[in-house]
Amino acid sequence: MNKPAALTQGSCRDAPILKERGQREVFCGLTGIIWLHRKMQDAFFLVVGSRTCAHLLQSAAGVMIFAEPRFGTAILEEKDLAGLADAHEELDREVGRLLERRPDIKQLFLVGSCPSEVIKIDLSRAAERLTKIHAPHVRVLNYSGSGIETTFTQGEDACLESMVPVLPKTEAAELLLVGALPDVVEDQALKLLDDMGVGPVRVLPAGRADGIPAIGSNTKFALLQPFLGETAAALTRRGAHHIPAPFPFGEEGTTLWLRAIADQFGVDDDTFERVTAAPRARARKAVAAHAADLTGKSIFFFPDSQLELPLARFLTRECGMHALEVGAPYIHKGLVGPDMDLLHAEVISEGQDVDKQLDRCRAARPDLTVCGLGLANPLEAEGLATKWAIELVFTPVHFYEQAGDLAGLFSRPLRRKGLLKMEAAE
Repeated sequence: MNKPAALTQGSCRDAPILKERGQREVFCGLTGIIWLHRKMQDAFFLVVGSRTCAHLLQSAAGVMIFAEPRFGTAILEEKDLAGLADAHEELDREVGRLLERRPDIKQLFLVGSCPSEVIKIDLSRAAERLTKIHAPHVRVLNYSGSGIETTFTQGEDACLESMVPVLPKTEAAELLLVGALPDVVEDQALKLLDDMGVGPVRVLPAGRADGIPAIGSNTKFALLQPFLGETAAALTRRGAHHIPAPFPFGEEGTTLWLRAIADQFGVDDDTFERVTAAPRARARKAVAAHAADLTGKSIFFFPDSQLELPLARFLTRECGMHALEVGAPYIHKGLVGPDMDLLHAEVISEGQDVDKQLDRCRAARPDLTVCGLGLANPLEAEGLATKWAIELVFTPVHFYEQAGDLAGLFSRPLRRKGLLKMEAAE
């Protein structure tokens, strides 16, 4: 079981996948709040959880104690866990206090955690009740950020999925971009599409509640992140149509993503070339500046963010790396299939048994290992260069103008290791 079958050169879509179930090393879905609360300017994320949940968010966001972030924790005390208090009554009271103090809140997300799910607090019923109380000023939704059975990027997926049922209906022919990106990166994508004449273009999540998109049978949507499987399914149930494409990482991925959209909206080849030629050239030049450090080097991905397959496609095809193993928490071929069509790798694995994967990594001795924080330091101590997987989610890496930055995230650990060897030799 621990000896995976090697993959032949060519498409990985139909190749054998090593499926493992065992101990995992991942963050929980609450982490997604860190980038979601920055994206949705009039939303508030109220975690129903423990003090540990509060400390996690406080540490991850780097929020000072006197700051006014748009997230918080309704802390479950011992009497809640013991069933000695009415958790719903207490939650209603805390929400009332929050909204009275923060009248700028237009969307309130009740976020489930491991503790609230273990004691089975029904947050969906609470969201319905609180919406009736506080409508129309505030819309209350709920989703799970628990890390019991999920990986951390699924927090965003669950959040966006919770929004889909309440999106207005439209029969207009529109493009919907799905996934949270930094505003500057999102603006780049919107400008490229506008220059090609594609539109109207809407975005989920929108920056403010009054800008939420409408959807219907004439809506076509393109995903910006490969971990939005449940959101894609919810949009499809509402009648929208998915545009499959490789994800927009690097020059090739971005071009193929834009080309798939352009084909759906009737953009001619001359227009497409005119709009993309200059940024494509910039992206190729920026990636080439790092490719010299990456070409011929081997890479090993532990499953973490669900970005692994598209990133491996970028690194092998545009940076000349050799993928020894590409592990992903979940593989949704309906989403990452176009990337798998272009990917060459020795092993594709889904799920994790961390001890077995560590054995394979140590035996392979890759030049670079992409893994979580908990594994990075021990592997570094064993002489393996590592890249923290979570950086790939928090750093702007999509589209042409960020292609060089994306390559740099992988070249820097190798350069650092080379410099340390030089210093040790001296």
